[in-house]
Amino acid sequence: MMLGLLLARRGVGVTVLEKHADFFRDFRGDTVHPSTLQVLHELGLLSSFRRRPHQELRELSARIGTEAVTVADFRHLPVAARCLVIMPQWDFLDFLAGEARRYPNFSLLMGSEVTGLLHDGATVAGVRVATASGTHELPARLVVGADGRHSTVRRLSGLQVRDLGAPIDVLWFRLPRHADDPEEPLGRYSQGRIAILVNRGDYFQCGFVIRKNGLEELQSRGLEAFRALVGQVLPLVRMRTGAIGSWDDVKLLTVTVDRLRTWYQPGLLCLGDAAHAMSPIGGVGINLAIQDAVAAANILAEPLCRGPVPVGILARVERRRRFPTRATQRLQVLLQRVISAALERASDPALPLPLRLLRRFPVLRRIPARIVGLGFRPEHVAPSRH
Repeated sequence: MMLGLLLARRGVGVTVLEKHADFFRDFRGDTVHPSTLQVLHELGLLSSFRRRPHQELRELSARIGTEAVTVADFRHLPVAARCLVIMPQWDFLDFLAGEARRYPNFSLLMGSEVTGLLHDGATVAGVRVATASGTHELPARLVVGADGRHSTVRRLSGLQVRDLGAPIDVLWFRLPRHADDPEEPLGRYSQGRIAILVNRGDYFQCGFVIRKNGLEELQSRGLEAFRALVGQVLPLVRMRTGAIGSWDDVKLLTVTVDRLRTWYQPGLLCLGDAAHAMSPIGGVGINLAIQDAVAAANILAEPLCRGPVPVGILARVERRRRFPTRATQRLQVLLQRVISAALERASDPALPLPLRLLRRFPVLRRIPARIVGLGFRPEHVAPSRH
């Protein structure tokens, strides 16, 4: 959606395909980071974005056993909005779609699922789309796969994937939220368990970290035992776990960290999770994908106005985004190992040295704030000539 908006403002004809009839689904990525807020600022959209219901966080904190520590402080970042915003992703998508529709060369087709690729020789020349009215062919100078970690476009293209591994999965479920509950996310590690509560207004979206393929073991102990475990890790909601009525209320997010060996082929480019699936650690996936979109728009807009895009131009997009992707994934893989080891402990450890340093020297909190908030290579919107 962001790439469509950016290309449309540069004069490129864009059609965005969304297989669902609306955006109202339970997305996991609700954090809009300072890097994305800066993109909105450069587009002149930050003020209107902030008029949508949201929460703003200037610090991120965590609780390890009985110890609380502030991990990141965004108030010193060199950007227009020195905070992290929590907004349901369906609202963010709706906002971007509304802004993109202001351009006559932008089109959004809902209920349109890509089922095949069209080819002109060895070059991808469009897509085959299934809609309520039947199957249609949509020619294109460039097909961009931005359809997530289970990307249909990626699968159809045959591009090779390198799996970096993930020793954890996450369970997602809803719990009631009261008006006097804290608004900021609540993350806690206690006795070998890790969980987080995300404010969604009248309910919490709860993420509960488990070992890879560990759901069946939890289910074998029974739902009541799981409710008790959640209450033990998150005392705030201990009396509300009855809202988990059955295992159908608990959704499994299979954590994947992978990336394509090559992001493109003639006439086709993958971005975001379709090119590099990220761990939920740090909530950086959506924001890294938007940085991909900004870089791609900056590089592709002029060539697209002239005609089909040479493979060498597509390679430039991958080269531009290769380092921040790999650096972020290396860090996530390292932190996943730490988390996996923590899940093996039956008692609360002493506060780790890095967290003790963050608590003692507040200036150090700017380092994780920059990594999480801006990433390893923040992108900036190129000026529009239209």
